[in-house]
Amino acid sequence: MNPLRVGLGTTILEPGAQGARLDGIGVYTDALLRHLPQAGCAVSAYSYPPCARTGPRAGVGQPMAQSFEAASLVDLVTPRMNRVHMPADIFHATDYRIVRMDCPVVATLHDALPQRHPQWCNPRLRGPKNWLQKKAAAKADHVIAISRFAVAELVQCFGVDERRISVVPCGVDAAWLEPNDPEAVAATLRANGLRPGYFLFVGTLQPRKNIERLLAAYLGLPAKVRAERQLVIVGALGWRCEALVRQILAARQNGANVLWLRSLTDNARLRHVYAGAGVFVFASLYEGFGIPVLEAFASAVPVVVSNSSALPEVAQGAALEVDPGSICEIGAAMLALVRDEPLRARCIAAGRRRAAQLSWREAARATAAVYRAVLSH
Repeated sequence: MNPLRVGLGTTILEPGAQGARLDGIGVYTDALLRHLPQAGCAVSAYSYPPCARTGPRAGVGQPMAQSFEAASLVDLVTPRMNRVHMPADIFHATDYRIVRMDCPVVATLHDALPQRHPQWCNPRLRGPKNWLQKKAAAKADHVIAISRFAVAELVQCFGVDERRISVVPCGVDAAWLEPNDPEAVAATLRANGLRPGYFLFVGTLQPRKNIERLLAAYLGLPAKVRAERQLVIVGALGWRCEALVRQILAARQNGANVLWLRSLTDNARLRHVYAGAGVFVFASLYEGFGIPVLEAFASAVPVVVSNSSALPEVAQGAALEVDPGSICEIGAAMLALVRDEPLRARCIAAGRRRAAQLSWREAARATAAVYRAVLSH
């Protein structure tokens, strides 16, 4: 069988497109770029330039002929006449940047956050994101959702026909399930002032991540527990996080055992930080999936998750589920996973099994199957 020629949108991976560490869409795109070739796909990466093409440039993907803004304008003015030529059997857009092409287009739409919960989105970007998602849903020949939860969101918010949606869950790389070098882990922890057994959160500092309640839950734990176990927050600055940053700094000034690692971007060192954790807490208010939960599962760390959005679907009973609006429930779950050794052991074993079920290799295989199904119709 000849390899399937796949054009993959990689604008989200270009230097300067995100912060130093990739967000969920970036991790997803990078994983497909690495794993689709093993699924029988000849992948060519393409990125929209920030403006009209001015010449060769170094980057992840080949530059498209026009910027996304210019191509969208042409698409809007003459939707039936001009289609972008793509030397591929199929094109996959992972970040909502879609224009009509002369080959079938698959779009991964990760969630409907800007429309479902506009209060958690930057007002400057909310309108454009909603517009892009609606256009992407309409232009794509087929849509990939990363969870069953996301399917319902896409149907309700963007009117996508459920028959045009396939669910392909996110994953983790096999390396996450392999043992870490104890000396390397110890060195990373020492370099960052960490003592093994801490409570850990990983994610961008933004309102929907619910870090304020996590901090309050931690500060409400018994003094002995807080003295023994740090709260470690790993994440870059996000939108509307000024009050949270003030709370973190105030807690530290008051002697709380709280550390914020805002510049940890190396994946190997991030794995070390997961490996040193005693409990991972991800009480997010809204997630289309929640890749950090899988990373913690793979790292043999017991997990606390929200009982809402896609997180129960991802955890499949392998984590303690809490009401993300309840500081008391979050704190009680954190304490339970510290004190109850049989519970810890059950959660760790169940989490490892769940992580083993969801690999990026399998996600790439399932994605390639979607391509072939689209082309066969």
